[in-house]
Amino acid sequence: MSIFRRERGGPGRVTVQEAAIRTGHGNAAGSGGDAVLLDVREPHEWQAGHAPRAVHLPLSALAAGAGLPAHAQARPLVVICRSGNRSRQAAELLAARGAEAVDVIGGMRDWAEAGLPVVDPRGGNGTVA
Repeated sequence: MSIFRRERGGPGRVTVQEAAIRTGHGNAAGSGGDAVLLDVREPHEWQAGHAPRAVHLPLSALAAGAGLPAHAQARPLVVICRSGNRSRQAAELLAARGAEAVDVIGGMRDWAEAGLPVVDPRGGNGTVA
């Protein structure tokens, strides 16, 4: 049985709280989440702020055929963007390629609003662009 909820046959969707648990972030740290948080925003958005330990692969690169980094392959993927639109597209694309992927409802905006960590490339406080 999958840890991800599915809707209408497409990839599942999770809240930011569920995403944090599945990926071991924030207050859920140490909860044993084994999923990879995949951020599909563009580089300037990533640079402004992202979740710690997230993997960055812009939707534009993914759509052009870029593959997942080795440490993200064969693991469940929780896909996030700024608001949830691009992550939905990316999750569908990844699922079509055989990956177990869900998207995060509300994206990084809801992630930050929930008080979950957002860092810049130096590990300081980041912002959601």
